[in-house]
Amino acid sequence: MRVADDVKGIDMPEKFRRPGRKSSAARDRDVALLARFSHHTGMDNIFDRRVSDAHIARINRLRADTKPLWGKMNAAQMLAHVAKPYEMVCDPDYARTHKRPPVIVRFLLKTFLKPIVVGEKPYAKNSRTAPEFIVADERDIEVERRRLIGYINQVQAWGASHFDGKDNHSFGVMTAQEWNNLFAKHLEHHLTQFGV
Repeated sequence: MRVADDVKGIDMPEKFRRPGRKSSAARDRDVALLARFSHHTGMDNIFDRRVSDAHIARINRLRADTKPLWGKMNAAQMLAHVAKPYEMVCDPDYARTHKRPPVIVRFLLKTFLKPIVVGEKPYAKNSRTAPEFIVADERDIEVERRRLIGYINQVQAWGASHFDGKDNHSFGVMTAQEWNNLFAKHLEHHLTQFGV
């Protein structure tokens, strides 16, 4: 069974709700990477189970009628929007269904946008959104909540070592720290937007 099939469904299988057993070598790599993350202050470590659980608790406090402190999205649209970066790694069909930007565009994205997206400085309110990340249609908050929580649990279960040197569709190869910053900063920005 593919991860994308499970995440898009209503009920997440238990193996995607909590991290599974890892080999001792994978655990050792994760411990080494997590130790490097501890030197970075101010950025949540999404590979830490406690941090993932705290994000999930905040997501679970959202209601369909929760109003944003800024911006135009409703809560369900925000959850769908925040899931977009997770889809890049959790949806095995992503590369086939999403056209990779041309080489020159990737160079520009990597040079000018990547430092903003994966850096530690928080996003500004009402920042511009990439067109492919805009969610304008109506969504079901419970479906989007389950999908995002499934993605968060899957990323946490894979661990930091899975992401060290992993290719990003737009920015090229990234470190585990850069992947962490992308996920954590985006999630923090939008959970704060909705006051949870």
